[in-house]
Amino acid sequence: MKITINPNIEFLKAKIAVLPDDPGVYQYYNKDGKIIYVGKAKNLKKRVTSYFVGKADNTKTALLVRNIVNIEHIVVDTEEDALLLENNLIKKYQPRYNVLLKDDKSFPWIVVKNENYPRVFSTRNVIKDGSLYFGPYTSTSMVRTLLDLFKTTYPLRNCKLNLASNKIAEGKYKVCLEYHLGNCKGPCVGLYDESKYLENIEAIKNILRGNIHSVIKYLKDLMHIYAADFKFEEAEEIKQKIKQLDSYQSKSTVVSSSINNVDVYSIIEDEESAYVNFLKVVNGAIIQAHTIELKKKLDESLPELLSLAIGEIRERLHSTSPEIVVPLKPDTDFENVKFVIPQIGEKKKLLELSERNVKYYRLEKLKQQSIRKKETREDRILSTMQKDLQLKQKPKHIECFDNSNIQGNFAVAACVVFRNAKPSKKDYRHFNIKTVLGPDDFASMEEILERRYKRLINENESLPDLIIIDGGKGQLSAAVKILRKLNIDDKVAVIGIAKRLEEIFFPGDPVPLYLDKNSESLKIIQHARNEAHRFGITFHRNQRSKDFAKSELDYINGIGEKTASKLLVVFKSVEQIKQLELAEIEKLIGNAKAKVVWDYFHA
Repeated sequence: MKITINPNIEFLKAKIAVLPDDPGVYQYYNKDGKIIYVGKAKNLKKRVTSYFVGKADNTKTALLVRNIVNIEHIVVDTEEDALLLENNLIKKYQPRYNVLLKDDKSFPWIVVKNENYPRVFSTRNVIKDGSLYFGPYTSTSMVRTLLDLFKTTYPLRNCKLNLASNKIAEGKYKVCLEYHLGNCKGPCVGLYDESKYLENIEAIKNILRGNIHSVIKYLKDLMHIYAADFKFEEAEEIKQKIKQLDSYQSKSTVVSSSINNVDVYSIIEDEESAYVNFLKVVNGAIIQAHTIELKKKLDESLPELLSLAIGEIRERLHSTSPEIVVPLKPDTDFENVKFVIPQIGEKKKLLELSERNVKYYRLEKLKQQSIRKKETREDRILSTMQKDLQLKQKPKHIECFDNSNIQGNFAVAACVVFRNAKPSKKDYRHFNIKTVLGPDDFASMEEILERRYKRLINENESLPDLIIIDGGKGQLSAAVKILRKLNIDDKVAVIGIAKRLEEIFFPGDPVPLYLDKNSESLKIIQHARNEAHRFGITFHRNQRSKDFAKSELDYINGIGEKTASKLLVVFKSVEQIKQLELAEIEKLIGNAKAKVVWDYFHA
């Protein structure tokens, strides 16, 4: 099945060029504005670029790329955050090309149970019973490390008993094996003060919220104590826990179970525009993100602009969230909506994440403007060349040819390609001259041009807008002869450039054109000519080097490299081989090949 190239590729390349090198989630849209794929990336720019470089691994990927008309992305703090956000978006939008959908049960949570003497354990089911849930975590080993840390540092109960104060007072329970092992201090029989127990629970909550500096300090002190007492195994265990905690992010800015049905807005501005980012949080997870630009007409204030953006986005995305997190108070009140300006905590982190996204959005806009300015410069150069050389169209695709040889030996040629006034090195080609004997530049030019453009025509590839021949009238006439032979002389413009005075020759015109030495058109022509000369000389040198490395045996018809190598390894030199009897050669390479070698040297 043949997959055609995406017709929107230039637009998509411009979007990709300004993607950040940060972790995040990317979304591909089709022509109907529907999300067809959601993916995560450690590096957004590298990951998205990989879809458009080289040949697709399979037909499905090729079809996906073919149908992409727009790319959006969301920046997050870590790769794990990207994984969780990808999971949420896939479940919400069910994109066509995401076949492996993830489920909440794929990720564990740590719960601090809402009960007397709260238990702390891992679960894959979030129940709205007033308990505190932290996560989800993408690493089960991290969950085990944390629970093990809590168990050794803050001994807690793990039984399911109802430890109501009256039941403990009545002596309903007895201590279990965990008490005798030292893992529990016996709250079930009143041996553990509840206030002390709750202090430990608060310390655990702080760790899960990311306040782990004091815990790491405590563990380091404990590790040194173990080491001083020569308890190296225990010290090593503590060291591993410290290592885990050092790399641990206990609080995901993407998911927070305590936040439900909340909209988050952030805003920045410059002289011309304001930019507003929107994040929608439902059931503790970001499920939607959008950024808009507001072009200023008057000297509007930030509260005014924020109000306009909130009204537009809520209407466009049909949001009815009763709570909106903002960096400043809008100048308009919305019915049944509470505005929150957080200073600390989880909502503050979400606001900071939104602010990061809106800053990236503005940066992308500025980079795109810079790219457009660069494209304008290229367009100006091509327009100048079209005018100076009196071409029918802008020379977006230029090919330049040069020959190289030493008295007819090692004859080669080079073709360099320029696209939009810049070298396209992946399209460079070199040629060995096959049909021309002796130093005949005109015939060599005819051969390589015929080979080059006959192949492009047969493969239905696009022809250049302009061909540049390194040489004067003779080489140009040879080129025109071949273009006429191939019936493309009216489709492709061709010129020659003579080195001596940098004269530009046109077909059928004996009078050359002299361009100003500072002309952009002449600089592009000279650049192409110099590139063709450099590329050709490099190839020519390589061919000579290869030839000098050959022995006389390599020129004997019927004798391959392996046979020649075998002869040289045994007999050391060609001169020695010439002195051998036929029977001696036959013993090494057989009768037929030995006869060929013998006849070559003794004919």
